[in-house]
Amino acid sequence: MATVLTGSGNGALAGLRHVLHGFALLREPGVRVYVILPLLINILLFVAALAGLGSALDYAVERYLASWPEWLQSIIWFLFAALVVFFTFSIVANIVASPFNGLLAEAVERHLRPELGAMRFSWKALAGDVARTLVAELRKLLYIALRALPLLLLSLVPVLNAAAPALWLLFGAWMLGLEYLDCPLGNHGKVFPRVLEEMRARRRMTLGFGFTMTLVTVIPVVNFLAMPLGVAAATSLYCSHIARD
Repeated sequence: MATVLTGSGNGALAGLRHVLHGFALLREPGVRVYVILPLLINILLFVAALAGLGSALDYAVERYLASWPEWLQSIIWFLFAALVVFFTFSIVANIVASPFNGLLAEAVERHLRPELGAMRFSWKALAGDVARTLVAELRKLLYIALRALPLLLLSLVPVLNAAAPALWLLFGAWMLGLEYLDCPLGNHGKVFPRVLEEMRARRRMTLGFGFTMTLVTVIPVVNFLAMPLGVAAATSLYCSHIARD
């Protein structure tokens, strides 16, 4: 039986531990049923992302990096595929599945905190969550766009674009932390931008969590589980470090 992690500290490795804990949480009987819909949404959008964005990425590399060494082109192609294509896919998937992710986060929290009682599914409660989650997602999307645009422009500037992959990695880790931590925090009325305050108070742990989820997102087959895993792991982090404060 999965329990709340204790003694994990608040550094980057703590973020990694919560992601590993998330794998165990997804297998729990009271949680598994709430994984199905986010998982299906994740798979469908992942297939669509591969079909629509793969050729566009190939064109961008050939158009702007044709004079670069082939080995360097390959590295940059992989990094951009990981940090732009899959990261963008993760954002869209979370927007579409946000109401169901809220239910999953609640199921995980009730499993980790039995004193809250058993979870009771309600279509009325789900419908009520749709408006709240969509408004919060739109606000986050604006926050992300205003920061992604300068990075995108930097990626097109010769010489300076050499730093772009590392900056995209850092940005992507932070944004994935924002996406997933919003689920358990939103269930307690802490919506964006309050989520950012909690993240900044635990900056290293949030980045450790985000970097690990970025890695999960680019591993074939495992990435199908990325969204429900991220929600479960973020809820584990919430129960261990935020709910206690």
